[in-house]
Amino acid sequence: MTRYRIAHRTTYAYDDVVTDSYGVGHLVPRTLPWQQVASYDVLVDPVPGDLTRDVDHYGNTVTYFQVSSAHEQLVVLGAGEVDVMVPVVDEVALARDWEGLRPLAEPHRAGAWQATDFALPSAAVPLHAGAREYAAASLAPGRPIGEAVTDLVHRIHEDFEYDAAATTVTSTVPEILAKRAGVCQDFAHLTLAALRGHGLAARYVSGYLATEPPPGKERIVGADASHAWVAVWLGGDEWLAVDPTNDQWQNDRYVTLAWGRDYGDVPPLKGVIFTEATGSRLDVSVDVAPI
Repeated sequence: MTRYRIAHRTTYAYDDVVTDSYGVGHLVPRTLPWQQVASYDVLVDPVPGDLTRDVDHYGNTVTYFQVSSAHEQLVVLGAGEVDVMVPVVDEVALARDWEGLRPLAEPHRAGAWQATDFALPSAAVPLHAGAREYAAASLAPGRPIGEAVTDLVHRIHEDFEYDAAATTVTSTVPEILAKRAGVCQDFAHLTLAALRGHGLAARYVSGYLATEPPPGKERIVGADASHAWVAVWLGGDEWLAVDPTNDQWQNDRYVTLAWGRDYGDVPPLKGVIFTEATGSRLDVSVDVAPI
């Protein structure tokens, strides 16, 4: 088990006064069999008149706040400590034929009703013939689900270039396929489209990946970033979490914040402001430090 001290700081600066700010954040990690939250809090400056937590449809902790005092800068900090282990995946589940794990085709399989939502198209991940065709080489008839998904993730890692300038937060699956480049959010969305195109259930996972400095070098505080990967349903309560950006299964360097159908369900922070400002600046700093 590894304990991490996490600090995710988001700073908005405006060129005029903001009179009201409403925000929604997915900034508190989930409690899971392989992950325990030792302590965690979300702090907002200026101090909000209202700050509440709730749990959404998928079991994610959501923080809501309203700042009604005039301000030209807003800082939101999610910080705390989390214990993480390597998730244990059932070997029997990994060996199942992927064609028998399509919840819409096998509605009576245990857990299918809970997984169905993740097999359907979503706003950012519509069904796409190109993604389905790309996945077909990995999803051969009768192939074990663990082997097929691992192969798909490996191919995406090999065939697509990591390029932060290639896409934006609103880039679509067809754009990613055309450019053969993107970032973790793009590769997660592509993986979801590829798997859902064949009837499998897969969810978008938002969180952090602890970076490792080169040998002999110290960690650079604040150099980590939000990350995204995918979890595929294996039947029952079993899921396999895979990272196409880094061509690996989830391990004890991954801190899970939230999951949903796509990025739109679980952005770290979003909101609405009332202001006459015409310009703003956004700065994000993430630090995931092993203790």
